[in-house]
Amino acid sequence: MSHFLDSVGGYRHKERRDRLLDILDVDLQWRMHEVSDGERRRVQIVQGLMAPWDVLLLDEVTVDLDVLVRSNLLDFLKQECAERGSTVLYATHIFDGLDGFPSHVAHIQLGRTTQPEPIPWPITNEDIAGVPKGVIAEMNKPDRAGSKMLALALRWLKEDKEARHELERKGELRARGGGLNTKGPAIPTDSESFYRKYDYN
Repeated sequence: MSHFLDSVGGYRHKERRDRLLDILDVDLQWRMHEVSDGERRRVQIVQGLMAPWDVLLLDEVTVDLDVLVRSNLLDFLKQECAERGSTVLYATHIFDGLDGFPSHVAHIQLGRTTQPEPIPWPITNEDIAGVPKGVIAEMNKPDRAGSKMLALALRWLKEDKEARHELERKGELRARGGGLNTKGPAIPTDSESFYRKYDYN
């Protein structure tokens, strides 16, 4: 591990490298072919974040991390933004523990944002374009399980699915699923065609 990190510039960014090694709990004696997917992901993150950056694009980067390492990494990214004026664009489907992370959120539906600019987080005004009506009350329910961001994401995902189903009904998109949302007979999937020959009922 130590040879690998030096080969990708770790010797140039010793202070950041060592800080990231602590945050991500990486053992310099690890050998990449012997570690788990989560440990390998930690090493990749150390490698990617060693050099200072101004804009960072992350897509599901924390998916293989345990909750403590994930929390520490998100704290590091927030600190980078606060201290160095950096920007992180973080795409994710995992919303637990994220309520305190973003400064803004954006919703992309069918390849386009649903609002003219990112929405300040936390959301306090439903008059902002792209914010579903009633979502603030839903986020603040005392008996609601999960994060506030999860409540917003669920509303947006339901809107996305309905928008996609509408395009499927019009024939502008190929239908997904078992044909419940489409006109006419369902189109069999390859596996359905394959396994039908073994149906002896």
